[in-house]
Order: sequence, then structure tokens, then C-alpha cells
Amino acid sequence: MTNHFPKGFLWGGAVAANQYEGAWQEAGKGESTSDHMTGGTVDTPRRFTKTLIPGEYYPSQLASDGYHHIEEDIKLMAGMGFSVYRLSIAWTRIFPNGDDAEPNLAGLDYYRHVFELCHQYHIEPLVTISHYEMPYHLTEAYGGWENRQVIGFYEKYANTLFSEYKGLVKYWLTFNEINAGFFLGGYVSLGLPIADQAAAFAPQTDDDSIQHALLALHNQFVASARAVQIGHKIDPANQIGCMIAGQVKYPLTPDPKDVLLAQRSNELINFYCGDVQVRGAYPAFAKRYWDEHDVKLEISDADAADLKAGCVDFYSFSYYSSSVETADPTKQRVDQNMSAGVKNPYLKYSDWGWATDPDGLRWYLNELNSRYQIPLMVVENGLGAFDKLTDSDKVYDDYRISYLSEHIDAMAGAIKDGVNLIGYTSWGWIDLVSAGTGQMAKRYGFVYVDRNDDQVGDFRRIPKKSYYWYKRVIATNGENTDPEIDY
Repeated sequence: MTNHFPKGFLWGGAVAANQYEGAWQEAGKGESTSDHMTGGTVDTPRRFTKTLIPGEYYPSQLASDGYHHIEEDIKLMAGMGFSVYRLSIAWTRIFPNGDDAEPNLAGLDYYRHVFELCHQYHIEPLVTISHYEMPYHLTEAYGGWENRQVIGFYEKYANTLFSEYKGLVKYWLTFNEINAGFFLGGYVSLGLPIADQAAAFAPQTDDDSIQHALLALHNQFVASARAVQIGHKIDPANQIGCMIAGQVKYPLTPDPKDVLLAQRSNELINFYCGDVQVRGAYPAFAKRYWDEHDVKLEISDADAADLKAGCVDFYSFSYYSSSVETADPTKQRVDQNMSAGVKNPYLKYSDWGWATDPDGLRWYLNELNSRYQIPLMVVENGLGAFDKLTDSDKVYDDYRISYLSEHIDAMAGAIKDGVNLIGYTSWGWIDLVSAGTGQMAKRYGFVYVDRNDDQVGDFRRIPKKSYYWYKRVIATNGENTDPEIDY
């Protein structure tokens, strides 16, 4: 099959400020919640510490040192032919404490420089306003997103960005993986108070935790809707999207109990948030979930009006893997990418236990297209793996090329099915700190960053084999995904 992507399809890559930039105390930047997350491993969870512990490793503080390599990095992106670059803005570079009276001019100038560089190389910035970090002060002083005052702080922040970067940025995402409140809740996505030395990725399972998480999530919905309205008012050319952690859940067997369980999981994980942000109202199934967990949300008429008036222009999402649900408690379960399920016997798994399933991406795209009928973007998709740098500065990451080529082919199949897919940004286009484990060893990029978990390395950038492969994919507008390429 020859792949056919539409003319003007947006090809690029993605990073997040807290996993890429580093420079955590430079040019007036304040402390973000991510600056308080320790490193971890596959078996050792990352921890959140209220007080920064001397000698403890906090990987986001240096990350990939992208802050100091931005000119070089944008040239590397241009070398691959990127037409879009998904990045996030560190809230604490703009408002160091979150409730500051005035923005930090040095932070505004830094991102203006980034966006001007992008345009110099004909790259459209796709900007995530809040990506798994918030000013640490807002968590400590206000209790994070459970406090409605934070909505106003976010509005002010978003208004500042839309005003300052009018004409430089037209593609925006309000929150990264906003549905992570269902998986992680607490600190990571909602900034709720958390005990010192607690696991940073603690799922919300008891009714009290679910109440706190869904209240905080509701406030994020209102903030997002207000930001959409502000962005459209400041510049009608702005295209503002949601961003969902895309999860595909299959039933293990044709047993109706398995089928219903998978359906329920897909609805809650993907459509609870998607319906609010795309359709402007909570879905019908939300009430049953609230009743089951004794959740009480006070949704005012003003909130309902904001949600309806602040629907997004496009739906973006991450997709890495699929999982399987069953009512049979004896089946082996695996944890992967913020979700858990049983092992799928038809799929292969990565070193981190994530299933490789390009057909799941095509299925998900078709589901979204049928439900929402608005433009779609895949803004995260990639393979974390142990990469080996040879003595001749080469990285032969054929496994990554294979993974990405299969997923790009699946996207082409979905487009042929009639899906309105407008862009793709691979995660992460350059090696960065893994959000889940805090490791540099879990590498995703087309570009190797010479930095290791033992904090050794000079942050040198080295293109991998996949760099040249993706360059050819872009040059052919996705038609040539053949994994074989000279290197």
C-alpha cells in the first residue's frame, strides 16, 4: 500500500519544558512542581519531595539542557524538514510563583526568541500551555487545581501568552493529557497537596481521592474553556486544541463481561474529558461514575456556559500502546503508560512493558473521527528504548524506525478510512527525561543526548539512524516509510 497524506500535513516532533529545558533557576524562573520530582527506574517509583534534598537527583532541573541548546536544536529539527514543533512553556518562566502581579520579562523574551527561530526555519510552533507542571507555590499556598482561584491564575497566564505571541503562535493546546487525572490524579496532573516523599505517580482509587481529583479536573475544564474563549478573542486565527492520553482497551475474550468492561474503560479514560472539551458538556455516563464513587461536583450555570462556549478547535492525543481488560481476576496483569491490563498474547512488549500495537492507533483514530468529526492530531507517539552509542558516534536504532514506520502506516490507513488527521509530532524528537521513570536511559529521540542517569555527559547532540529515516519520511510526505536506509 502506498501511503497518502494530505498536502500541507504537519510533520514534526515534541518535547515538554520540564523534560527538556533544564536551566531550572535561570533568568528569573521559579520552582515548578516537576523540579521537586526525583529520578526513578522501572522498579523504583519517582518521589515527590516538598523540600529539595541535598545530593538527591532531580532530573528535570537539568534535563536535556535544551534551554542552552535551542539554536542548535532548532537547526537539527529543520535538518529533518519539520513543519511543526510541539513544545510546552514552563509556567514558572512566565509567572515564577503563579500568582505574580506581573510576568517575568526574561521568560517572555526567551520564548519569543524560540518562536522567531522556528519561523526562520519555516516551522510552526504548537504550544502546550500547561504540561505536567505548575508553579510549586500554587500547590503549597492554594492546594493546586482543587482551589478555584487557580483558574484565575491560569487565565492570566494564558491571556499573557496569547497576547505576547500573537502572530508567532497559532496552534495551542490548553493542558497536556488532561485525562491523566483518572490515572494519576494528585500531584502530577492536578497539583494537589501530596505527602512528602510520596510516589509522584499515585493513582486515585479510593472515593475520597477520586472526589478531590475530579473536582480539580473540573476546574481545569473551566480554565481550558475560558482560555479557548480568550485565545479566539485575541486572535481569531488561533487554533486551540485539547490533548488526551489516548488509551485503547480491548476485551480479552468475547465474554460480554469483558466487552462491557473494555467499553466502560474506553469511555471513562478517553471520552469523559474528550466530550467536555469537544462537545462542551459532561457525557451521560459520567453521572453513573460519580454516583458509584460518591462524587459531588458543584457545576454552576456559569461553568456550564463556559464549557459550552469554550469548545476546542481540534482534538490531539498521545498514543503509545494498547491494553486488555478482563473480568477474570486470574489473568496476568501488566502496567504500562499510566494504565494497567492483562497481557495481550498477540503483541510484543518493550523493555518497559508497553505493547506495540499500530492497529490500535488506527482503531482509535477511527473512533475519534466517528465521535467528534473535528480535525485530529497525533502529538505524541514513540518508543522508549535503551540506545547504544558506538565508538564512532553512531546509534543504530532500527527498533525505533520499525515502531514508527508501522504507526505512520497505520495513520495512512486511517486517513484512507476517512479520518481528518492533520498532523503528527513524534515523542520526543530528541532524548529527554522520561516523565514516568525520570530516566535518561529510556531514550525516545531521533537525536542522542550525551547525558546519563549517573549525571555524566556533556549534553552533546548526535543524530541517530532514525534521524535520517524520518527526514526521508517527511521529504516524501509519508509515502516512503521503508525501514531500510543508509547510515
